[in-house]
Amino acid sequence: MPVVTMDARELLAAAYSRFNARDLEGVLQLMHTDVDWPNGMEGGRVHGHQGVRDYWTRQWRMMDPHVEPVGFATNEAGDTVVSVQQVVRDLEGKVLVDQMVTHVYNLEDGLIRRMEIREIEIRDGEEE
Repeated sequence: MPVVTMDARELLAAAYSRFNARDLEGVLQLMHTDVDWPNGMEGGRVHGHQGVRDYWTRQWRMMDPHVEPVGFATNEAGDTVVSVQQVVRDLEGKVLVDQMVTHVYNLEDGLIRRMEIREIEIRDGEEE
């Protein structure tokens, strides 16, 4: 896959950093007002800034997720594909999940328009 432009990489790196810092309003500034976002905790999708705000607020009351991007690429459709190390802890700090996932972003007008969570994709000759 081709390398992502620095603009997309910088936008998404900022989004991950702000999410990990629990800077909710800062992350929302990087999203389209009608963003389409996966609800990885309960299933389904949420829409718009208020949908994401409500979802993350609920999530952070129950668990402590941390997502660290480790690789960026662009797929055939032009979407940005991010390999992510995801660590989820309970509120006491016990690790519940520690895994690699793939996040696929569609950007529009320099903002995050849609995100999907996928299983990590490993091709022949590649390692996790």
